[in-house]
Amino acid sequence: MKLPIAYYGDPVLRKKCIPIQKIDDELRQFVTDMKETMFAYNGVGLAAPQVHRTVAVFITCEPVEGADGKYSQGEPKVYINPRLFNPSVETCIMEDGCLSVPKFYPFIERPYSIDVEAMDLDGKIFVESLVGYGARIVMHENDHLNGVLSFDRLPPQEKKKAAPILREIQKKYYHPAKK
Repeated sequence: MKLPIAYYGDPVLRKKCIPIQKIDDELRQFVTDMKETMFAYNGVGLAAPQVHRTVAVFITCEPVEGADGKYSQGEPKVYINPRLFNPSVETCIMEDGCLSVPKFYPFIERPYSIDVEAMDLDGKIFVESLVGYGARIVMHENDHLNGVLSFDRLPPQEKKKAAPILREIQKKYYHPAKK
């Protein structure tokens, strides 16, 4: 089932998520619904607060380059109660889009690589090292679990320039009565 997106202005996007205590059928269904929602919006990641839940889970789906040089949708991956660590000193600046802030792609500086420890839907703990775009997606989605939006990472002068754009986005997309 496609879930409603929480758009910029919705207070749920600023809440810190609580850890998931148990993996059950309800959580599995929620993750299935998150995947359907992410794919419906052509996203590469989606965190629980973006669909009005304040639990520590996000999904990613990093595009994969084929032998022909074209990209296709990768396999979705679930991160439950993630913990990010060991960010690289090396950084990169790229556009950082968000389903909750449509049509706004600020250039955000993030570490080039990161390690993450999380749990999968079988309750197994895994650790992985991510680089480049995959690392960026995980850092972006993990920010959502902490009430942080990508543009919060802009330098003060850039935030000031973005303010009118963000007000327009909020006015256009966030309608509190439509949840």
